[in-house]
Amino acid sequence: MRYLLRLGHSFARLHVRLCHQSVYNNHANPQRLVVDLGEKKLEISSGRFARFADGSAVVQLGDTSVMVTAVSKTKPSPSQFMPLVVDYRQKAAAAGRIPTNYLRREMGTTDNEILTSRLIDRAIRPLFPQGYFYDTQVLCNLLAVDGVNDPDVLAINAASAALSLSDIPWHGPIGAVRVGMVDGQMLINPTRAEMTSSSLNLIVAGAPSSQVVMIEASAENVLQQDFCHAVKVGVKHTQQIILAIQQLAREQKITKRTPVRMFSAPTDMVEHVRQSASKKIYAVFTDYAHDKISRDEAINKVRLEAEEELKERFPQAEHFEIIESFNTVSKEVFRNLVLNEFKRCDGRELTALRNISCDVDLFKPLHGSALFQRGQTQVLSSVTFDSLESSVKADIITTALSGVKSKNFMLHYEFPPYATNEIGKMGGINRRELGHGALAEKALRPIIPKDFPFTIRVTAEVLESNGSSSMASACGGSLALMDAGVPISSAVAGVAIGLISKANPEKPADILDYRLLTDILGIEDYLGDMDFKLAGTNKGITALQADVKIPGLPLKVVMEAIQQATVAKKEILAIMNKCTAKPRETRKDNGPVVENVRVPVSRRARFVGPGGYNLRRLQAQTGVTISQVDEETFSVFAPTPGAMSEAQDFIGEICKDDQEQQLEFGAIYSATIVEIRDIGVMVKLYPNMSAVLLHNSQLDHKRIRHPSALGLEVGQQIQVKYFGRDPTDGRMRISRKVLQSPAASVIKTLSEKQSISMGAGDGQATTPDL
Repeated sequence: MRYLLRLGHSFARLHVRLCHQSVYNNHANPQRLVVDLGEKKLEISSGRFARFADGSAVVQLGDTSVMVTAVSKTKPSPSQFMPLVVDYRQKAAAAGRIPTNYLRREMGTTDNEILTSRLIDRAIRPLFPQGYFYDTQVLCNLLAVDGVNDPDVLAINAASAALSLSDIPWHGPIGAVRVGMVDGQMLINPTRAEMTSSSLNLIVAGAPSSQVVMIEASAENVLQQDFCHAVKVGVKHTQQIILAIQQLAREQKITKRTPVRMFSAPTDMVEHVRQSASKKIYAVFTDYAHDKISRDEAINKVRLEAEEELKERFPQAEHFEIIESFNTVSKEVFRNLVLNEFKRCDGRELTALRNISCDVDLFKPLHGSALFQRGQTQVLSSVTFDSLESSVKADIITTALSGVKSKNFMLHYEFPPYATNEIGKMGGINRRELGHGALAEKALRPIIPKDFPFTIRVTAEVLESNGSSSMASACGGSLALMDAGVPISSAVAGVAIGLISKANPEKPADILDYRLLTDILGIEDYLGDMDFKLAGTNKGITALQADVKIPGLPLKVVMEAIQQATVAKKEILAIMNKCTAKPRETRKDNGPVVENVRVPVSRRARFVGPGGYNLRRLQAQTGVTISQVDEETFSVFAPTPGAMSEAQDFIGEICKDDQEQQLEFGAIYSATIVEIRDIGVMVKLYPNMSAVLLHNSQLDHKRIRHPSALGLEVGQQIQVKYFGRDPTDGRMRISRKVLQSPAASVIKTLSEKQSISMGAGDGQATTPDL
């Protein structure tokens, strides 16, 4: 018996090995294609690396290379959704660097890695077949980064190639390009240097037949017509990448696997629910008195009744089939209401906005605050100012790999569970919150002054959520910035556009009919086909993010969505302007203050103190932050005017006996001996100066070992000649020796005079000299 068991295990291992050999052999022939994208060449290759993966591809642009692998299990997942994981990781070695942490290894995930992973996920997820519930993992490995070409767009194309060249069921391929705009000219996959002068950063992922599957964009108030043109140019170039990947797949003769099971609701169960519950569902969706919670409760009541009937009628049915049968009918009724009757579940017209209300300056101690309410979505935004030293500083690896350096404006988005009447774990940040915050930050960044003297942090806390909380965060953030007195160039508003479409049964990628919905609810996002978010000013567009759930959108639908969102955006801005039309003239009295302290090089040691002791004590006792601007100027940031007043008193105290006279080079002065040392005497030229050393070598022409040899005593007056200051360390250079030979001279006597002074920076009014 044991022999048979061992034999069975051997056959199992042999079967696994043969399967791996089959996968390995399928990818054993290296292939390579070059795509011409204007002035740049994009190279796609496979068959050389990671051949045990279901699919593997390398995409290269310039000297930047990204390898992506795709693996999908053949056994269904217990999850009742598509369990897709996309993991994009920055490798220090790819940029020729070593991580600077203690272990010298890549640890954790950075914000840029998470945002890029979401970008790839949003581009490839819509093309997986419905009901494909198999664990799938897409890993992006940076092989080399040249610092010129960004790897994020290459990773999207490599993921598309890896999935297309695998046997994983996927209705691709897709292609992706970055579009920049410099002086009105569109650039495809611009370099980092070109992006610094570009007013547009658009990433568009296209599907076959010039359809769009994903858009991510930030812009410097780009006009609508220019933005639409950029999308069209980008989609046109994605088609060349798609054709190249299709050619590679044909050459490899790829055959997609047939899954063990595609999860969907049985037709007879769906028909039973349709007959028994569709009228009840229709009644709930046409009762405009419902809000989010009451509508969900009413639908759940109908759901429980329908599920009980299904369990009695189909006792052998799986739990998933029962739930999915009701979901299918519920979705069908909801979508037909919009498509056929032009009705929305809250009674609005298709292009109507929800009721909007705004309020600012809610809490006096805050530097700026605003409350934005749109329907049942409520966001509280606050603005905080801090020193420029508080800006976000990217680590050297992120800077080398993605070009992200420091930024003095940030928006943090928070979505607590009570916003949707739920309970959940607090603390940390998830990918969704990070993505929503990044979008709202993109929307507001173009209006922030480049030379603002503070670091700005906007916190957007979602207190109630029923759709489009990220765009509400952009609106609330704009209002809070104006309340804080930030001289923004224009107000920003954002809106989400949804889509309900009817696909061709024979060709699911073709849309027979559709309706665009303005300012979508949470349920319209969940049961719809698109979440299209656009933000901008009255002049143009600052941010756009489009996610779709269908295999692709025709360009016509995208252009209509941009137009419809632009109209809604202007309506929202008009409402916001009634609350506050322009920023405060001056910041609040409790706001931070920035002032400059001028410290001559000769007095820097006194100001800083031994080992920086004075500066550390100043910062600890008053709460100010001090940074050096140039050789003689220090910037003092105080969180409140009171803290600045304390800092001024402190600085005056440590510098009161250190005020320097304007001494004349070559002049002779009377000096008072205050201390006798072995190497010389300590003297003062005026009462409140710090004593300086007159070395033995400068006391007399004779070589002496101790000042007592000349009969010098404490309190004695001697004449010295001033020769300026040492240019390296700022020390005063004086000599008694040169006066030992007879010469005509004029002896000068000095009185007190100030030289260390404080002046205002850009942040506040001028402060008198200390």
